[in-house]
Amino acid sequence: MSSAASFKILEDIARDLSSSEISFPTFLDITFQVRTALKDPNLSVEQLAKLVGAEPLMSAKIIKMANSVAMNPSGREIADVKTAIMRVGMEAVRTVSFAVAMEQLLKSKQMLPFEGISERLWKHSSHVAALSRVLARRLAKINGDEAMFTGLVHDLGVFYLLSRAAAFPELVNNPEEMQSLLVQWHDNIGHALLSALGSPESVLEAVLAHETEREVTEVATLTDVIYVANKIASRTSCWRDPAFGDAVDTSMLDSLFGEEELAEIIEESEEEVASLKAALGG
Repeated sequence: MSSAASFKILEDIARDLSSSEISFPTFLDITFQVRTALKDPNLSVEQLAKLVGAEPLMSAKIIKMANSVAMNPSGREIADVKTAIMRVGMEAVRTVSFAVAMEQLLKSKQMLPFEGISERLWKHSSHVAALSRVLARRLAKINGDEAMFTGLVHDLGVFYLLSRAAAFPELVNNPEEMQSLLVQWHDNIGHALLSALGSPESVLEAVLAHETEREVTEVATLTDVIYVANKIASRTSCWRDPAFGDAVDTSMLDSLFGEEELAEIIEESEEEVASLKAALGG
């Protein structure tokens, strides 16, 4: 990475993230409302349902998630926001708020030049989110909702960089330079954004380290879950264009799991992955 445009965008972002009042892109606006509401220890399901109900797309996604195979094994469908929140849990609303925000960003006019990578990125993020929930429950025995949220936002830095890069024609017209910028900086920028949004330290650590190569002998922590989920998803739905760089090295999966074991994990989780991806819009 060496172009003046890349350095300019990084300089602008560094200045923005270091200021006392960060100017977040509009696609993150809805997350502030949800974050503020969830910080209130006295927040009731009724109050949260009222907030969610004011956003039609978010309401629809909460209800869709509540009726997904993963969240509704009984098959009894529900159609109101309050009951949906009671089923999926209040923290799941945070995940859906980010899903809505990211979808709105990717459908905006400013993202048209990056249509291909945007589509790959959304598929990858929703797949990692769903798979993270599966790994958290089956192997790590940790909070599946937090894992799903972390999986969804693990590449938030890519979304943000794309939204800023749209204003630089020299990057729009140079996909190789654009990918280099994204690969090198998305984890640090995503970490900074989520930190400013007040995300828990466990989430910040997992996002920052999700592409840091290391040996993993067992899936025990949130950081392990996101790292492994990202590796698995990169085999089938990687956002990077192989024409502009090396493919993600997923060989560690072969040392962590036997071939049959990995195939079994993927097969067992397919229905839930598909269900959660559908609920998130993937």
